[in-house]
Amino acid sequence: MDMPVPSPLILSRKARIVTRLRAVLPADAVIDAGVELRAYECDALSAYRCPPMAAILPRSTAEVAAALRVCHEEGVPVVPRGAGTSLAGGALPTADSVILGLARMTAVLEVSLADRFIRVEAGRTNLAVTAAVEGEGFFYAPDPSSQLACAIGGNIAMNSGGAHCLKYGVTTNNLLGVTMVLMDGTVVEVGGPWSDAAGLDLLGVICGSEGQLGVVTEAYLRILPKPEGALPVLIGFQSSEVAGACVTDIIKAGVLPVAIEFMDGPCIKACEDFARAGYPDCEALLIVEVEGAEAEIRHQLGLITEIAQRHNPVELRAAADADQAKRIWLGRKSAFGAMGQINDYMCLDGTIPVSSLPFVLRRIGELSREYGLDVANVFHAGDGNMHPLILYNANQPGEQEKCEALGADILRLCVEVGGCLTGEHGVGIEKRDLMEVQYGAADLEAQLRVKDVFDPGWLLNPAKVFPLHVTASRRAG
Repeated sequence: MDMPVPSPLILSRKARIVTRLRAVLPADAVIDAGVELRAYECDALSAYRCPPMAAILPRSTAEVAAALRVCHEEGVPVVPRGAGTSLAGGALPTADSVILGLARMTAVLEVSLADRFIRVEAGRTNLAVTAAVEGEGFFYAPDPSSQLACAIGGNIAMNSGGAHCLKYGVTTNNLLGVTMVLMDGTVVEVGGPWSDAAGLDLLGVICGSEGQLGVVTEAYLRILPKPEGALPVLIGFQSSEVAGACVTDIIKAGVLPVAIEFMDGPCIKACEDFARAGYPDCEALLIVEVEGAEAEIRHQLGLITEIAQRHNPVELRAAADADQAKRIWLGRKSAFGAMGQINDYMCLDGTIPVSSLPFVLRRIGELSREYGLDVANVFHAGDGNMHPLILYNANQPGEQEKCEALGADILRLCVEVGGCLTGEHGVGIEKRDLMEVQYGAADLEAQLRVKDVFDPGWLLNPAKVFPLHVTASRRAG
């Protein structure tokens, strides 16, 4: 089907805006050709696509501010984009918007080992933050599965976590300060290289705000000394429910591993075929990692082994050396790619109380059978951050809609047991219509008013987070 031809009025407006952006940015920082814009028409939620009006790739906070001033004066929506790894459509553009990409802003600006912080530009990848300090024996704790590619700016926008967030927390627990540019080009500094900044906790509002309030260009991040040692253990079970019960008992006992990761049968098989990590043939698998001094590791492993034995594991195996430990984690880190070789899938992200794991896993299985779609489960079990993967055929009419309906029911289930719609992927477009499942009208209105303060014209990251019927009057006004 032929694409509709833009009207002369739309083309004229685009030409004026692009001309103005080129006047304040280097020549290679503005992209407006149709073919080149294809790279920005979607993020990792690739089922939805829409080419933007233009894309810009600034190299500094000053260039971001200059570009935003132009867009503000022209009334042009702006969609901030880190590395485009959002699984919730957080960086999906609209046809009348400008993508503001941070990919060229990757510098390390300051490192203080004594004060345990690093200041980086927001386009630097998560793993590259640790790479900048690991030679000195330090690391950056949040470790999302996409850490090789995802940008710190996107991590801040979505409050990303990762496998080790059970012990070290998510992005908000490791973020000390930001430089942020408001929609009108105003540059603000929030927080800084200290543990407790004075005044209102605006940093807590900004982290997880999904690009609704401003564009983060620089960040102060907490860095930590690397532990003396770490050791993962594999524990296989005959059912997901039993594995969930084991997780509950580990947490209940007061043991604090650095990570507890869960994989069910379909995911175990896919990861084993893909990575050859040596996983056992079972219906559910836990990867439990402990760290510290040798004596501390032995003590924690003893407690975890004792708890696991009560649930009759089919296999319990600690990594014998660093190579085995690396292979155990290779399988888990490869899960999304491994599942992608089998079928199309939608990756959900909801959180639940850990005590509800056995019930929720059983109910997900029931919903899977009701909808006739397979669901593979892989997630951060220690903090109840679920990542069900719903398998479907994108080329079969009606399958995507059925997949989305199943996903909505699973997320409603998370809220019903006392959890929430997202743990680290954000709301984006994926969950915006479910926000009213978790929040009442007064709660949503409070969030909308925060947006009003930072972005009164409602130009930043449009059509995200809030149900469209809720925000229609704001944008129109």
